[in-house]
Amino acid sequence: MLKRKYLTQPEIETLLNELENHAHAERNICMMFMGFIHGFRVSELLSLKISDVDLDSRSLQVQRLKNGFSTIHPLVAREVQLIRYWLAKRKNYLPKNPLDQKTQIAGEPNWLFLSRGGQRMSRQQVYQIIRKTSQKAKLSICANPHMLRHACGYALADNGVDTRLIQDYLGHRNIRHTVRYTASNAGRFETIWDAKGKRKQLTISTKLSSHLKQLYLNLVYFLPPLQKSF
Repeated sequence: MLKRKYLTQPEIETLLNELENHAHAERNICMMFMGFIHGFRVSELLSLKISDVDLDSRSLQVQRLKNGFSTIHPLVAREVQLIRYWLAKRKNYLPKNPLDQKTQIAGEPNWLFLSRGGQRMSRQQVYQIIRKTSQKAKLSICANPHMLRHACGYALADNGVDTRLIQDYLGHRNIRHTVRYTASNAGRFETIWDAKGKRKQLTISTKLSSHLKQLYLNLVYFLPPLQKSF
């Protein structure tokens, strides 16, 4: 039997609940939620800058790696709330020395997620956070950050989102990387034939912008609202 390489939505919610007890809860919950919702690779997640986030228009500039398509994603309400929680705490992660803080702002981008020392977080730090949290939450698998990206793809496929749209959303240039998510979803065939045995008209859209809102409704349908205020 092949080892599962993704997290289910209930497992993600379990991890988010477990992170509420973490010393860096606001940062880690926001980071994990965004990793799932936007299907980020860990390097893409850690490359986010404050300037990529527009809370007024509720949008996020997504820069894909591995020659993927970059685009703009909308921010869902729960996500906006988590980002606000984190930004309120983020100032405590900046260097205490005003000179160091000025140097950081002038010399390098304002990374959205910071380590306790005010530096950009490393891949190893994120791997450790998710692995330890999955162990504390007693999940049946040992989680890693890339499972969040796969979780996003499978969640969209399970909710009937078109393969081409998932491809655009995750930034895949080759649709073969996207088919893995829809191939195991037999439910996608249920509406091909109507009650009279006639084939329904199937339409495929490759334009991401006109479908993003519906995609988000599909993606977050099973994730309950926040239960706790930080």
